[in-house]
Amino acid sequence: MLLKYREHSAILVVQKDMRPALIAIAALAAAACTPMDWAKKDTAAEQAQADLRACETAAYREANAVPLPYPTMGPVIMQDSSGQRFNLYPSGPFADPQGERFMREARLARECMRKKGYELVPAGPK
Repeated sequence: MLLKYREHSAILVVQKDMRPALIAIAALAAAACTPMDWAKKDTAAEQAQADLRACETAAYREANAVPLPYPTMGPVIMQDSSGQRFNLYPSGPFADPQGERFMREARLARECMRKKGYELVPAGPK
Protein backbone atom coordinates (compact mmCIF):
# COMPACT_ATOMS: atom_id res chain seq x y z
CA MET A 1 0.00 0.00 0.00
CA LEU A 2 1.37 3.41 -0.98
CA LEU A 3 0.24 6.49 0.91
CA LYS A 4 0.75 9.97 -0.49
CA TYR A 5 -0.14 13.29 1.03
CA ARG A 6 -0.77 16.16 -1.32
CA GLU A 7 0.84 19.31 -0.05
CA HIS A 8 -1.92 21.86 -0.70
CA SER A 9 -4.96 19.69 -0.01
CA ALA A 10 -6.20 17.52 2.78
CA ILE A 11 -6.67 14.50 0.55
CA LEU A 12 -4.97 11.28 1.48
CA VAL A 13 -4.51 9.16 -1.62
CA VAL A 14 -4.43 5.43 -1.03
CA GLN A 15 -3.26 3.27 -3.91
CA LYS A 16 -4.10 -0.37 -3.44
CA ASP A 17 -5.35 -3.19 -5.60
CA MET A 18 -9.07 -3.19 -4.81
CA ARG A 19 -10.11 -5.89 -7.29
CA PRO A 20 -10.47 -8.73 -4.74
CA ALA A 21 -12.62 -6.59 -2.48
CA LEU A 22 -14.79 -5.43 -5.38
CA ILE A 23 -15.24 -9.00 -6.58
CA ALA A 24 -16.28 -10.09 -3.08
CA ILE A 25 -18.75 -7.20 -2.77
CA ALA A 26 -20.23 -7.97 -6.20
CA ALA A 27 -20.62 -11.65 -5.29
CA LEU A 28 -22.37 -10.78 -2.03
CA ALA A 29 -24.67 -8.33 -3.79
CA ALA A 30 -25.58 -10.91 -6.44
CA ALA A 31 -26.28 -13.53 -3.77
CA ALA A 32 -28.45 -11.11 -1.80
CA CYS A 33 -30.58 -10.38 -4.86
CA THR A 34 -31.26 -14.02 -5.73
CA PRO A 35 -35.01 -14.64 -5.90
CA MET A 36 -36.21 -17.50 -3.71
CA ASP A 37 -39.04 -20.01 -4.17
CA TRP A 38 -40.67 -22.55 -1.91
CA ALA A 39 -39.87 -26.10 -3.02
CA LYS A 40 -40.70 -29.60 -1.85
CA LYS A 41 -39.75 -32.94 -3.38
CA ASP A 42 -42.36 -34.51 -5.66
CA THR A 43 -44.60 -31.42 -5.56
CA ALA A 44 -45.81 -29.56 -8.64
CA ALA A 45 -45.37 -25.80 -8.90
CA GLU A 46 -49.15 -25.32 -8.94
CA GLN A 47 -49.50 -27.22 -5.66
CA ALA A 48 -46.71 -25.15 -4.10
CA GLN A 49 -48.47 -21.94 -5.16
CA ALA A 50 -51.78 -23.19 -3.74
CA ASP A 51 -50.10 -24.10 -0.44
CA LEU A 52 -48.40 -20.70 -0.32
CA ARG A 53 -51.71 -18.91 -0.90
CA ALA A 54 -53.36 -20.99 1.84
CA CYS A 55 -50.52 -20.22 4.28
CA GLU A 56 -50.57 -16.50 3.44
CA THR A 57 -54.34 -16.35 3.92
CA ALA A 58 -54.15 -18.14 7.27
CA ALA A 59 -51.24 -15.94 8.36
CA TYR A 60 -53.15 -12.78 7.39
CA ARG A 61 -56.18 -13.86 9.41
CA GLU A 62 -54.12 -14.78 12.45
CA ALA A 63 -51.94 -11.66 12.36
CA ASN A 64 -54.94 -9.34 12.09
CA ALA A 65 -57.06 -11.10 14.72
CA VAL A 66 -56.18 -9.13 17.85
CA PRO A 67 -57.44 -10.81 21.01
CA LEU A 68 -59.51 -8.58 23.30
CA PRO A 69 -57.34 -8.72 26.43
CA TYR A 70 -54.23 -7.86 24.43
CA PRO A 71 -54.82 -4.76 22.29
CA THR A 72 -51.77 -3.49 20.44
CA MET A 73 -50.88 0.16 20.26
CA GLY A 74 -49.34 1.89 17.27
CA PRO A 75 -46.81 4.71 17.24
CA VAL A 76 -47.55 8.00 18.97
CA ILE A 77 -46.73 11.26 17.19
CA MET A 78 -44.67 13.47 19.52
CA GLN A 79 -43.14 16.91 19.16
CA ASP A 80 -39.74 17.97 20.51
CA SER A 81 -38.78 21.40 21.90
CA SER A 82 -37.85 22.72 18.45
CA GLY A 83 -41.23 21.78 16.98
CA GLN A 84 -40.06 18.74 14.99
CA ARG A 85 -42.51 15.86 14.95
CA PHE A 86 -41.39 12.25 15.34
CA ASN A 87 -42.95 8.83 15.90
CA LEU A 88 -42.52 7.18 19.27
CA TYR A 89 -43.03 3.43 19.31
CA PRO A 90 -44.22 2.28 22.72
CA SER A 91 -42.88 -0.56 24.78
CA GLY A 92 -44.57 -2.35 27.60
CA PRO A 93 -47.70 -4.43 28.10
CA PHE A 94 -49.69 -2.74 25.32
CA ALA A 95 -46.98 -2.83 22.65
CA ASP A 96 -46.84 -5.64 20.10
CA PRO A 97 -43.91 -7.91 21.10
CA GLN A 98 -43.71 -9.45 17.61
CA GLY A 99 -43.28 -6.10 15.87
CA GLU A 100 -45.60 -4.81 13.20
CA ARG A 101 -48.44 -6.95 11.95
CA PHE A 102 -46.94 -7.47 8.50
CA MET A 103 -43.75 -8.85 10.09
CA ARG A 104 -45.83 -11.27 12.16
CA GLU A 105 -47.82 -12.22 9.07
CA ALA A 106 -44.63 -13.02 7.12
CA ARG A 107 -43.26 -15.08 10.02
CA LEU A 108 -46.51 -17.05 10.32
CA ALA A 109 -46.57 -17.75 6.56
CA ARG A 110 -42.94 -18.99 6.67
CA GLU A 111 -43.69 -21.25 9.63
CA CYS A 112 -46.75 -22.67 7.87
CA MET A 113 -44.80 -23.49 4.72
CA ARG A 114 -42.00 -25.13 6.73
CA LYS A 115 -44.56 -27.21 8.64
CA LYS A 116 -45.86 -28.45 5.29
CA GLY A 117 -42.34 -29.59 4.40
CA TYR A 118 -41.28 -26.78 2.04
CA GLU A 119 -37.86 -25.16 1.95
CA LEU A 120 -36.72 -21.86 0.44
CA VAL A 121 -34.41 -22.49 -2.52
CA PRO A 122 -33.00 -20.17 -5.20
CA ALA A 123 -35.52 -19.77 -8.02
CA GLY A 124 -34.70 -21.38 -11.33
CA PRO A 125 -34.82 -19.57 -14.67
CA LYS A 126 -38.31 -18.74 -15.85
